[in-house]
Amino acid sequence: MGWVILIVVVGVLLFFVSIYNRLVTARNGYKNAFAQIDVQLTRRYDLIPNLVETAKGYMKHERETLEAVITARNAAMSGLKSAAANPGNPAAVQQLAGAENALSGALGRLFALAEAYPDLKANQNMMQLSEELTSTENKVAFARQAFNDAVMGYNNTREVFPNTIIAGMFAFWPAQLLEIESAEKRAVPKVSFG
Repeated sequence: MGWVILIVVVGVLLFFVSIYNRLVTARNGYKNAFAQIDVQLTRRYDLIPNLVETAKGYMKHERETLEAVITARNAAMSGLKSAAANPGNPAAVQQLAGAENALSGALGRLFALAEAYPDLKANQNMMQLSEELTSTENKVAFARQAFNDAVMGYNNTREVFPNTIIAGMFAFWPAQLLEIESAEKRAVPKVSFG
């Protein structure tokens, strides 16, 4: 009789340990997925000052727009640092999403104004930077999708019964999806100069 009780206790303990391990694995999965967003957004942020410097020589009267792009880039970088420190923090992820929306809007205005400068459109450096930015935007979209898939998997794992009991006991809080607010902002900025 004592062996049966011991086997049942060990079985229940192993069951709870396996739930805990699945929660840890799922949490680590979305943190790893966020690391890819971090890499791609950092690359994007590194391209923007070069793009602005190239445009500056041609767009002397558009200083306000150029400064808005740099300000939005800096805000997005700050948001990325906060979110990268804890990708499960809903406030940090929402702050990053808002900063990314603002940066996309500023870049969109920059490229719309650049259309009025034929020499800038024909500039080889501007064309190359635009191509790299477009490529990076696509990589950011794929990384964001992978992150959101990992977050959804984690949230599903933590919300099903009996996992929700273990998740609550060990502070496995819900993670936040990285979402863009509107369809217009979800689109990759148009950066074609050809």
